[in-house]
Amino acid sequence: MSPSISRISIVIPALNEAANLAATIISARSDSTAEVIVVDGGSSDATATLAESLGAVVLKTEPGRARQMNAGAQIATGEVLLFLHADTRLPEGFDHHVHRILAQPGTVAGAFLLGLDGPQRGLRVIEWLANWRSRKLQMPYGDQAIFMRADLFREAGGFPEMPLMEDFELVRRFRRQGRIVIAPVRVVSSARRWMSLGIWRTTLINQIVIAAYLAGVSPYRIARWYDSDRERASKELERRLPPIEAQAVSGRERKL
Repeated sequence: MSPSISRISIVIPALNEAANLAATIISARSDSTAEVIVVDGGSSDATATLAESLGAVVLKTEPGRARQMNAGAQIATGEVLLFLHADTRLPEGFDHHVHRILAQPGTVAGAFLLGLDGPQRGLRVIEWLANWRSRKLQMPYGDQAIFMRADLFREAGGFPEMPLMEDFELVRRFRRQGRIVIAPVRVVSSARRWMSLGIWRTTLINQIVIAAYLAGVSPYRIARWYDSDRERASKELERRLPPIEAQAVSGRERKL
């Protein structure tokens, strides 16, 4: 696969992400040939308008990350698909790593190392654990900007349209077909979820969700529990904060 003929289509699912989206799209534009597709899931803020002003193709769908990413992939024209969260920035020169990795024999997909944008020491532990898992187990998650050839993605049937774990399941499917390689550079993802619920509480919740999914619990049942727990944690945090900060936390929770 020659880098000179392989265009990358970057699919960004978004919902009320006007505060973060500009930096994400700008990072994607470091590859001037890339196609940037923002799939808006019904935002009530300026997400769609902002994306259009920055030259992205904007598609509107019902909310749901898997549904949004599949819709974006359906209209993508590139030979390579890269799925990027709306609060995650790609590293400079990401396209060279994408082409190099996908050109390796036996490689079916790739992703980047995870970086989080907070200074807390606990976040460095989360990064280390995520990057160890990605490299040793070939199991990157969606916040690491997963990429693959478009034809392989479509042959695999795209993301399973579940309320969560869609990235986990797709990577499991690809791992059965070949290698998943992690680029030696980091994306920078927002730490807001860890900070709003607490670093270790968020990590524990994530591990319980994975364990429940692997044990065969329905993703829809897990999602109901996950959403209710997150709502309780958000309300608990709001009670402890001054009114202005509590409003900011509540706004972040609605975007997740």
